[in-house]
Amino acid sequence: MNKEVKKEKENLNAAFKEAAIKARSTDKRLAPDIMLLLYAYYKKATQENHIVPFENLEENDLKGAFKYNAMIQLRGVSPEKAKEEYIDLVNKYILT
Repeated sequence: MNKEVKKEKENLNAAFKEAAIKARSTDKRLAPDIMLLLYAYYKKATQENHIVPFENLEENDLKGAFKYNAMIQLRGVSPEKAKEEYIDLVNKYILT
């Protein structure tokens, strides 16, 4: 990995960590769809995106079903792209 790529990766990781701190500490009430996007991009970015099989969701677990759907929609998204999208969402909805 060359120095420029390594520096870009370090900058992205630092910006992502800062965005996550800001998202956790905000008092803003966000729309449910934005909260789901933040959840899904965070999980994908941190590679904690182990999707629970749909069959394992509790009956009438609407929240779990929405999380499941949000994660399914991010299939194929790289962790780096998820970090970028997460940062963009924080900048757009939390820092404005």
